[in-house]
Amino acid sequence: MPSTLPLGDPAPVDGLLPAQAGEGASERDFGVYLHVPFCRVRCGYCDFNTYTATELRGVKQTDYADQAIAEVGFAAAALRASGVAERPVSTVFFGGGTPTLLPAGDLNRMLAAVRAAWGLAPDAEVTTEANPDSVEDSDLRALADAGFTRVSFGMQSAVPSVLATLERTHDPERVPLVVEWARSAGLDVSLDLIYGTPGETLDDWRRSLEAALAMSPDHLSAYALIVEEGTKLARQIRRGEVAQPDDDLTADMYELADAVLAAAGYEWYEVSNWATGLTHRSRHNLAYWRGADWWGIGPGAHSHVGGVRWWNVKHPAAYAARVLVGESPAAGRETLDAQTRHVENVLLRVRIADGLPIAELDDDARAEVAGLIADGLVEGADALRGTLRLTLRGRLLADAVVRRLT
Repeated sequence: MPSTLPLGDPAPVDGLLPAQAGEGASERDFGVYLHVPFCRVRCGYCDFNTYTATELRGVKQTDYADQAIAEVGFAAAALRASGVAERPVSTVFFGGGTPTLLPAGDLNRMLAAVRAAWGLAPDAEVTTEANPDSVEDSDLRALADAGFTRVSFGMQSAVPSVLATLERTHDPERVPLVVEWARSAGLDVSLDLIYGTPGETLDDWRRSLEAALAMSPDHLSAYALIVEEGTKLARQIRRGEVAQPDDDLTADMYELADAVLAAAGYEWYEVSNWATGLTHRSRHNLAYWRGADWWGIGPGAHSHVGGVRWWNVKHPAAYAARVLVGESPAAGRETLDAQTRHVENVLLRVRIADGLPIAELDDDARAEVAGLIADGLVEGADALRGTLRLTLRGRLLADAVVRRLT
């Protein structure tokens, strides 16, 4: 598979965490990510840890829910034995892959296991990703009845030629139908879009934005296409079969998205995410950007608790072999030192609209703030009030801002 895992240090088979992980845990939110690593087909641009039927080497999708449930039980026991404060789960996110390739009953059993292990906060956010061609009305109703609150549809584009380049197989005309079904079931709706696909024009991108807005989603994500090494798309570009994405056009597309979405009443709250208001922001993703705790369930899933980070073995067969004998599926882990945690805090929190308190910067970084204001990368008025908040130009150059601050 193209994606790789870091080396890290050996992870103990009992999953026990060092004392550092429990410090201040009661003051941090706790989330659970459940990775479903199955896809019908592999999109040419994707380097996620996913598998089609021909790549599973004897692993059965029908067994997966029980394996994930086994890790949930293992996780709860490991956290308890490590002395980490027990907290109800604030957010649950089913990602992939395509979670809705599993029957709704399997997803519901996995959610029930999370609820039994830790309990869900009264206002818990429970999301599943879904492809427009992988759900029916009855599935969405079953998920809502079990406690799911959001669904994030992988729309990507409304333009058939763009979807073909991305190797997305759904019919764009089906997206409004599944959105209507989700609404009828009482679920909040998010739409994921990709821009900068080779051959995509600014007019194509506008068409996709307008099509998405016509469905009135609560939340929109718009991600620039990144050509990852090892993917089919990267090989096509290297052979000259597909054009390299144009950075200037990609920037124009971001600016268009921000203008169109703002005019429609959507507020940006993270560089690539917009919502109709505070209550429709993805709280699970915000927990990542704010450095909260989460346990990642499934092959290749990453976890973080109190500055301790670990990642599971990648292949579903290796994962199943470990969890079914009660061993940690972790391939490796690392305990972050204070400097690394500081750098990551800056890198992640500078991306969100709430901003980063300037008081949390070190002296060298604070000396950069005036220059960032002069260069139009951060909002001067917010900086005077003590918060570093990116301008539109700053969002386009967020990586450069982070380099200057770290």
